Amino acid sequence: MNVTVQNGHSSNRSGVDLRRATLAPSEVVRLKGLAVTSALRTAVDLGSQRVLVDAVIALDMALHKRLVDLMELRSFCEANRGAKRIARLRRAVQLAEPATESPMETRLRLLLVTARLPRPQAQVRLKDRHGRPLGRPDFYYPKHRLGLEYDGATHRDSLVADNRRQNQLLNAGYRLLRFTAADIFQEPETVIGQVRLAMSQRWPVASN
Repeated sequence: MNVTVQNGHSSNRSGVDLRRATLAPSEVVRLKGLAVTSALRTAVDLGSQRVLVDAVIALDMALHKRLVDLMELRSFCEANRGAKRIARLRRAVQLAEPATESPMETRLRLLLVTARLPRPQAQVRLKDRHGRPLGRPDFYYPKHRLGLEYDGATHRDSLVADNRRQNQLLNAGYRLLRFTAADIFQEPETVIGQVRLAMSQRWPVASN
């Protein structure tokens, strides 16, 4: 648990990452009678965590829920140059993606980017040559017509629809790779290798 408190006399608590800081009046709001940090300050603190993937996950979720926006985060970084942990925050902001819909999607994207693969687009709506919608993969490489999907627990509940959508994408000349949590956590090099291989191969575009 991460907790930010005003500079002063506050004792540490087991299991709590206690951070002391001088907070501006605008960075403190009241929620159900309790003093808490504002959405922006909370995102800033979580986005400057030591572990990069945790920092980006926090920012992705805050951005996706529109609690903050990228302009606010970039402005904070600019206004606080040289501040403690600001380099961590700046790096996380550079990697953040508002369209990301889950922490595991963030993990998949960062796995690829930190392996020096190109950063994929997120949640792109794909269509056939007649303009009919086919689907919206989690990530997409337009140059390679390659989509990537993270299959979580909900995939089991929508297997039939997901398979139908995948067939439509393949028939329209797109490719789709699917990965699970086990792939990302236990076989990250395999994930990277499969994406890199798919990007190196030419894929015929369907003439539908």
